[in-house]
Amino acid sequence: MAKKIAVLLDELVHEHEFIYPYFRLKEAGFESVSVATEKRVYKGKFGVPFTPDMLIADVTPGEFEGVVVPGGYAPDYLRRSRAMLSLVEEMNDNGKLVAMICHAGWVGISAGIVKGRTLTSTSTIRDDMSNAGAIWIDQSVVVDGNLVTSRSPADLPDFMREVLRVLSVQK
Repeated sequence: MAKKIAVLLDELVHEHEFIYPYFRLKEAGFESVSVATEKRVYKGKFGVPFTPDMLIADVTPGEFEGVVVPGGYAPDYLRRSRAMLSLVEEMNDNGKLVAMICHAGWVGISAGIVKGRTLTSTSTIRDDMSNAGAIWIDQSVVVDGNLVTSRSPADLPDFMREVLRVLSVQK
């Protein structure tokens, strides 16, 4: 049975940062599952519609080997859901993959997992990350244990290479 990876979904997700990981994980043999708070159509930043595979209310964190948090403006909505934050926090606490790109660092901040961690994000939330106690650096991908972060859609190839590497060594 393929290992399951949650790919979080909410309104105004950046389409590239959602679609690329979702299908790249499938291509690598994982079961990627889009997870949202409600069963409805979500519109991406550029208007592309998405319907989630699963609702966060139905998620059992132990069935997942990791979580990918796409950027765009979806993280601003995702971080308002206690259940989404709990999933991210539990993945981190269990040493499982937590991958965040672009504005997704907001979710990491709200989940309380960035303090003392070395990471990157879009430069527009650099101050937020630093003020939350993260060690922020400007490079295409940063890996700190189970945490994989990138800055923007341009970094997706580097981001997914490291996501897959972390998953391959994860116990």
